Amino acid sequence: MSTESIKVLMVCLGNICRSPTAEVAFRNEVAKRKLEHLFDIDSAGTGTWHIGEKPDKRSRAAAALRNMDLDPLQARTMAPEDFHHFDYIFAMDAQNHSDLKAMEPNNAKSSVQLFLTWPNKADGQDGYQEVPDPYYSGEEGFELVLDLVEAASKDILDHIIDTHQLS
Repeated sequence: MSTESIKVLMVCLGNICRSPTAEVAFRNEVAKRKLEHLFDIDSAGTGTWHIGEKPDKRSRAAAALRNMDLDPLQARTMAPEDFHHFDYIFAMDAQNHSDLKAMEPNNAKSSVQLFLTWPNKADGQDGYQEVPDPYYSGEEGFELVLDLVEAASKDILDHIIDTHQLS
C-alpha cells in the first residue's frame, strides 16, 4: 500500500447542497473506520454562483440532525488541476457527470464516476442513479440526499478499502 493519501472529490452544480453533504458523509464514514489519516476528501461545483459561500442552510440543518458539521465548508468551483490531483471524482448527477467529462483532460489521474452507481451498482442506491438536487424541495429532499450519500459512502469506502488493501 502506498503512503500517499487517497484523494476523493465530490462534485455537484453549486457545491452548496449535495457535494458538501457527500463530502462530510464520506469523511464521517472514513472516520468511523479510523482511516482518516489515509484520505484527502473535498467537494466542488461545476458552477460559479456560490464560490466562497457556506453550504445551504437547509443542508447544514439536516446534516446537523445527524451529527454532521457542514459549517466549516466553503463552496468552490472545479479547477482543471483537480483532474490531476484526485484519485476519485464523483459526480452527483448525470448533468454534472457530462459537464465534468467535457472538462476532463486526456491525461487525467482518474475518470469521473457517477456517485450512486459506482463501482458496480447499475441499479444505483435505493433505486436512485443520481443524487437529486434538493435546492427547490422541502425538508424531505435534504433528508433523501443524506440517506443516499450515507449509504453510498459506505459502499464506495468498502470498494476503496478492498482496492487499496487498507484493511
